Parts: sequence; structure tokens; C-alpha cells
Amino acid sequence: MKIWRVTGTVVSTNRIAMMDYMPLLLVEDKPGGSPMVAVDPVGCRKGDFVLCCGSSAARDATGTKGYPSDLTIVGILDKWDWESK
Repeated sequence: MKIWRVTGTVVSTNRIAMMDYMPLLLVEDKPGGSPMVAVDPVGCRKGDFVLCCGSSAARDATGTKGYPSDLTIVGILDKWDWESK
């Protein structure tokens, strides 16, 4: 797992049926880092620090083994010092 920060949302109106319209969020792993798209089954907001898992763990974390995700948010951090890390 890695710590990421939610920086925005992604809107996709056309999806495969398996995606169940879970929110898609932009996250970055460091200030000014390259953004990634993460599936959000936990209900995050912009600015939240989150724990994400990737690969097959990302698919399992959505609750569906065949879910097409490579990055899934699994928790929201209550406190994280972004600048010192």
C-alpha cells in the first residue's frame, strides 16, 4: 500500500457494466507528482490523504474479483504530514 492525496475527480459516463459506477478519483503520491486514477469504494473527498493498493489487491479491494482496477482506495487517513515526507 502507498499513501496518496486526492486531487480531483474523473467523470466517465460510458463504462463497462462491471464497474458499477464507483467514483473515480485523481490521486498523486507526492506534491506535483504524476496523477493516477483510483477507484473509490470508501467515499473520499478532494484533499483527503488515502491508502491505496494496486495490482490484484486493487481488484479484490473493490469486492469483486474480476473488477478492472489497478489502483483502489482502501482507507482515509485521519492525519498525515504531507510536506515533511
